[in-house]
Amino acid sequence: MAHVGTATSAVGGAGRDLAGQYLDAAIGLLERVRDEEAGAVTEAGRLIADTVEAGGRIFVFGAGHSSLPAQDIVYRAGGLALVNLLAVPGTVGVDVMPATLGSALERVDGLAAAVLDTSPARAGDVLIVISLSGRNALSVEMAINARALGLKVIGVTSLAYPQATKSRHSSGTYLKDHCDVVLDNKIAVGDAELATDDIPAPFAPASTVVTCALVQAVVATAVGALAGRGITPPLLRSGNVDGGHEWNGRIMAEYRDRIFYRS
Repeated sequence: MAHVGTATSAVGGAGRDLAGQYLDAAIGLLERVRDEEAGAVTEAGRLIADTVEAGGRIFVFGAGHSSLPAQDIVYRAGGLALVNLLAVPGTVGVDVMPATLGSALERVDGLAAAVLDTSPARAGDVLIVISLSGRNALSVEMAINARALGLKVIGVTSLAYPQATKSRHSSGTYLKDHCDVVLDNKIAVGDAELATDDIPAPFAPASTVVTCALVQAVVATAVGALAGRGITPPLLRSGNVDGGHEWNGRIMAEYRDRIFYRS
């Protein structure tokens, strides 16, 4: 975590310096991910490409703020049309009251099994599980149960947490222990990149920025792998460009048995 000098003004020079410090920290993390996770990104992209080629489907799950990178690759212009959000009601974001309910649900044993058993996921599919800490029962069990059903699991997490925190799953294990591929987003425990002498808590989280980029890098790799095999990737186009809706309609029709967010 970067430590910057005392802020003297929210608008003046120190305020601008904090913005620069945050952006520098985020860029530094992105550079680390680029340099240190290249092999895992390639492996994850190849796994997704293999699944698409074999007729399988792609699912992604994240709870709390980890749901944001998950949502970022679902029904997204420029993204693979076959990525489906595996949503657990009450855990997708701050759409429940109190907001702490979502955090509580992440610690409930057995919830992941119920979700997977009632989902369209099946053997041969891929599930991407995104969890910053990787310590809560929901993400751990999501990976365990998915593999038991015959899915391949890609985990996106911070490997700093298992070194500094205690697992909240009865097995004492973490998300990283139940994945076919693990992607480390390099986020420090606490997810705050800045601290100043006159502000009582660290601030400026970067996990969403970095994790979104990391997952998009995996999708880009999968797209490239498919094209390299002579397979046209099922990509979506923006509905805000001419012809976008028509293009997407054709993709939705062609892959309707593998897309579950369509009506």
